[in-house]
Amino acid sequence: MMKISEIKPEVYEIAERAMNRIRSRFDKIDRVAQENTVKVMEAFQEMRVSDACFAGTTGYGYDDLGRDVLDKIYARIFHTESALVRIGFVNGTHALTAALYALAKPGDTILSVTGLPYDTIRNAIGISGDCHGSLKFYGIDYAQVDLDEKGEPDYEEIKKAAADEKVAGVLIQRSRGYGERKALTVEEIGKICTAVREVNKKANIMVDNCYGEFTDVIEPTDVGADIIAGSLIKNPGGGLAPTGGYVAGKAELVDRAAMRLTTPGIGGECGSTLGNNRLLFQGLFMAPHVVAQALKTAVFCAAMMDELGIESSPDITEKRSDIIQMVKLGSAEKMKRFCLGIQAGAPVDSYVTPEPWAMPGYDCDVIMAAGAFIQGSSIELSADGPIREPYIVYMQGGLTFESGKLGIMMAVSAMLDK
Repeated sequence: MMKISEIKPEVYEIAERAMNRIRSRFDKIDRVAQENTVKVMEAFQEMRVSDACFAGTTGYGYDDLGRDVLDKIYARIFHTESALVRIGFVNGTHALTAALYALAKPGDTILSVTGLPYDTIRNAIGISGDCHGSLKFYGIDYAQVDLDEKGEPDYEEIKKAAADEKVAGVLIQRSRGYGERKALTVEEIGKICTAVREVNKKANIMVDNCYGEFTDVIEPTDVGADIIAGSLIKNPGGGLAPTGGYVAGKAELVDRAAMRLTTPGIGGECGSTLGNNRLLFQGLFMAPHVVAQALKTAVFCAAMMDELGIESSPDITEKRSDIIQMVKLGSAEKMKRFCLGIQAGAPVDSYVTPEPWAMPGYDCDVIMAAGAFIQGSSIELSADGPIREPYIVYMQGGLTFESGKLGIMMAVSAMLDK
């Protein structure tokens, strides 16, 4: 079992050099956090949040004050007509799937304009697997435009594909997922929305916003997206939300997503909160700050890898649009060592050794390091990746920069042992 006290002296020296290179970046991250905090605070105050909002409901959950106020706060923050924030979403994929079903009807086509979506969404769409209830199962077709050779949106090809009259929904994946592509900036997402609107004014544009919330002062719904979706155990939950997801956008689309979450005719009218409202409110309040901590951890990771001559992305100078740091390690053994260090630097389950396993929704073994207070929480320091070439690990999260920094140093120390 590795201990923090055993971090190698040379790792402290590398960390000091890394910190000297990135301190100015932290100032920019703090300015974004300050502006987003203003946005959240104004929403809380405008919607008159009170102690009464924190009471939970059981059973059907009728007239749940906190649930209804939180929906309005999310809509206010994302500048949308409506929002659906529910612990009934079991993960981000669940929220995204509900939103996807809001885009189209049988016989329509959903067009992904950022290439192949990440693994778990492929099952929901019907690209891989043969899942009962997928979009394909219900007669909704799928088409795709790949990113160009530079890994950027191919706007001309997007316009050609979106012009098809069968295209009723357009999917944009903001984050890189388990891919080598970069995360899209909100400005790039806006350009995609403009390109689609030039040739297809009826298509509903959806953004998978996972890992991206509060990394910028604007969100996809500020630049043309009709609906966004994400997970509460990532950025907007602030490390406190115990489970759940959200959908925000045009009222008609959010209502359709609610019908998919529950059942037609009920939608968002039901859904007890079981005493979790306070955590959802408090987590959202904390989210701009916590996301800033995760971004600082990612920038530090990038600087440490650069000091070691290990390829990672984004680099320390790039604008960030999600909290993920991609580290290309080149072998399964190096992935295991990196994840061992991240796990050893965690506050929970630090004594556990991560091992690859057959994770549901993936076509190969996946290794995951996550000593988290909330199981699977990606806003807490974690690292994971599929055990396949070119052997990339994806690091994200960090509730505090101080702990995140230690976790990265542990990962480097573990790799230097070999």
